[in-house]
Amino acid sequence: MGRIGKRELIVPPGVEIKISAASFQVKGPKGTLAQEYKPGIKIEFKDGKLLTICHSKDPQALALQGLYNSLAKNMIDGVTKGFEKRLELVGVGYRAAKQGKGLQMSLGYSHPIIIEPPAGIDFEVEGQNKITVKGIDKQLVGELAAEIRQMRKVEPYKGKGVRYQGEIVRKKAGKAAKTASGA
Repeated sequence: MGRIGKRELIVPPGVEIKISAASFQVKGPKGTLAQEYKPGIKIEFKDGKLLTICHSKDPQALALQGLYNSLAKNMIDGVTKGFEKRLELVGVGYRAAKQGKGLQMSLGYSHPIIIEPPAGIDFEVEGQNKITVKGIDKQLVGELAAEIRQMRKVEPYKGKGVRYQGEIVRKKAGKAAKTASGA
């Protein structure tokens, strides 16, 4: 079956792990994250390694074992290194500025868009058209970056909008010019 659930996660020094009956908590230099898990999966921490164990042969239980192993790995990476997503604003007049802890964007609408970050998320703005979303929770960082991107989707004709840094936008050919009709 799957191999992800069976891998041993090496916990770096400075990271504490607390396991209770239905949840586990990871505490590190950047913060603390907690995750609940289903009773069919057993999570163990010994000798500096975190293990997810499943005694069932049920495919759904084995899938959950891999899920909790990946979530634990992301939590360990988050409290030690953190996660970030970079966005670019492409278009005339599209700009972003930091406003307190929040983010104010001008995306061609009649009003500015103001986004207040949830707890644990920080914004950085480079110049006027590059935004970095940073945090320790991978899911929250990705979700917020996706919400910002949805504010003005990249349109396929000129490539204007909010995109991830390095994202390749395939442009469509515009309407073909009329040719002289046999006159």
